[in-house]
Amino acid sequence: MKKQKITKYMSFSEIIEKNPDAMEVLFSKGMHCIGCGMASMENLEQGAMMHGLDPDKLVEEINKSVNEKPKKKSESKKTTKKKRR
Repeated sequence: MKKQKITKYMSFSEIIEKNPDAMEVLFSKGMHCIGCGMASMENLEQGAMMHGLDPDKLVEEINKSVNEKPKKKSESKKTTKKKRR
């Protein structure tokens, strides 16, 4: 199942809520914004610019990462069960 696409206009809290796997990319870029009070008010574009990052490249990297992440065993079992019905 493809995860919801991340945009640069989403707040950090919205991104993490919809795609928790995005945290890996954000952390790797030094963006530890999840615990910051601005996370609910600032969008990804604003945060990226504050960290000297290109927002469009960051969005591309996050979307690629969360959509290419291998399925967890529990997810693949659910899919298999659905297919058998």
